[in-house]
Amino acid sequence: MPATTSTLLRRGAALIAALPLLTLAACGYGSKAANDSAHTRIAAGAEKTDGLDSVKIGYFGNLTHATALVGNHEGFFQKELGATQAAYQIFNAGPSEIEALNSGSIDIGWIGPSPAINGYTKSGGNNLRIIGGSASGGVKLVVDPKKIKSLKDVKGKRIATPQLGNTQDVAFLNWVAEQGWKVDAESGKGDVSVVRTDNKVTPDAFKSGSVDGAWVPEPTASKLVAEGGKVLLDESALWPDKKFVITNIVVSQKFLQQHPKAVEAVLKASVETNRWINAHPDRAKAAANKQLGIDSGKELPADVLDPAWKSIRITDDPLAATLDTEARHAVKAGLLENPKLTGIYDLTPLNKVLAAAGESSVSDAGLGVK
Repeated sequence: MPATTSTLLRRGAALIAALPLLTLAACGYGSKAANDSAHTRIAAGAEKTDGLDSVKIGYFGNLTHATALVGNHEGFFQKELGATQAAYQIFNAGPSEIEALNSGSIDIGWIGPSPAINGYTKSGGNNLRIIGGSASGGVKLVVDPKKIKSLKDVKGKRIATPQLGNTQDVAFLNWVAEQGWKVDAESGKGDVSVVRTDNKVTPDAFKSGSVDGAWVPEPTASKLVAEGGKVLLDESALWPDKKFVITNIVVSQKFLQQHPKAVEAVLKASVETNRWINAHPDRAKAAANKQLGIDSGKELPADVLDPAWKSIRITDDPLAATLDTEARHAVKAGLLENPKLTGIYDLTPLNKVLAAAGESSVSDAGLGVK
């Protein structure tokens, strides 16, 4: 592996860390979601969990984090935590959330597989554990149909991904390699030009013609379709059973060791939220959108919300085998040195919760704590 490989992800993290504080505030870093509904208030007579005043929960303002959005809005987390306040922080990028987890600014977070892998490997396996799943799917290649009519037409075009080394960037680079095309992962130059663009900016870049398409998560993919784009490929078509991890639940190892009851309470709330989402998809879609509006100041229009919601599958299963595959894709692309992932999962608390709910256990694919 070239020497530049080991520095690649550090450069991406450094760029995020160097953003001005004003910019971080604008994208929601560290912001506490105001949500004073009857669902989220602490019930009279409730007791604290593990003696804690609060549990700090992080997630993205993104439909692929639907469990966190709905669990927040409908009060599932607050209900299970009792008199312990469920406090929320909204993030825009994986490195920022990992930094917050490492510093203790959050205790538990919803996050994509690549940031979880990067955070775990960079710390030598000492900072986090994946303790549950949340979502599968919700990632698409959307293109300008006037410029790109078939998959082979992607060659020579400018395609946006959210961030160097992020989950969608890795997936696109792997797909490009499977077509037999060459791209330098760091610069994004080659048979296809990979343009790393923030999801908030991508729709405008697409509309202006500065990119010809994008490999992006929901709801950005559906925003592009609303701007005249066409879905050329749904990433789920590339995976066995059309399932691949897009969002996991992570916890700091320190918090897991010191406050197992609080972790179990959050996992119980997550399982209950997922069951409610799958039983009441329309109500859950509305709740997720309302929470997005609270967090960002703007709800999604129906022509974006409806197709985006349909493409996401909510699950308790972390789909561990697919995370291992995604890590190998990152190694193949030159974005990650061979990672040691054994111990990245601790699914014992989740399987305890699932058993109590009469549900089947989930697998860590051999990557659990020994």
